[in-house]
Amino acid sequence: MSTPTIVLAVLLAAIFLLLGAAKLAAVPAMRQAAAHVGMTTTHYRLLGALEVAAAAGLLADLRITALGAAAAAGLILLMAGAVVIHLRSGDPAARCLPAAVVGALAAAHLVLLAGG
Repeated sequence: MSTPTIVLAVLLAAIFLLLGAAKLAAVPAMRQAAAHVGMTTTHYRLLGALEVAAAAGLLADLRITALGAAAAAGLILLMAGAVVIHLRSGDPAARCLPAAVVGALAAAHLVLLAGG
């Protein structure tokens, strides 16, 4: 596995471990974000669990590439959904940028995995 692939896996895992844990813990900022887009805290916690699972899959990728590929694909879908939810909630495009960027990083990771 190449250095860029490892760096992306660890970076994405760190991001989603932190965000997912915050959603699972239902910290106030996450509860507000859930309410803003019309989600219940329970649904937001489910997303948090998926993000933590994806983070684990990305770290497992260091040993089992198929798990990392599945985790990256799942994150791409989650982030595409996040962009759609933000746009449907009337958020400006700039509010979708973080989800789009980390989704693009997950896509880059998947491409790197497929290439080598």
